[in-house]
Amino acid sequence: MTYPIVVYGHSVLKKVAADIEKEHPALQKLIEDLFDTMYHSEGLGLAAPQIGKSIRVFVIDGTPVAEDEPELAGFKKAFVNAHIVEKMW
Repeated sequence: MTYPIVVYGHSVLKKVAADIEKEHPALQKLIEDLFDTMYHSEGLGLAAPQIGKSIRVFVIDGTPVAEDEPELAGFKKAFVNAHIVEKMW
């Protein structure tokens, strides 16, 4: 299933996303939907808040840029409850 992506300035993007339990019954389906929505939008990554869900889940697939960045070939991952520990800027 694909979701509409919310636009910059939407209130869900201004909130601190909540942690999600790994045993969450719909987590695998949500991850599949994030990948489907990301591919449909021709993106490289997508976070749950971008589809209106204020929880800490995001997906990345580096395959589309692997020709220019070979180290990203096969890099396809879902991240659950990730936290920023350091900012570089």
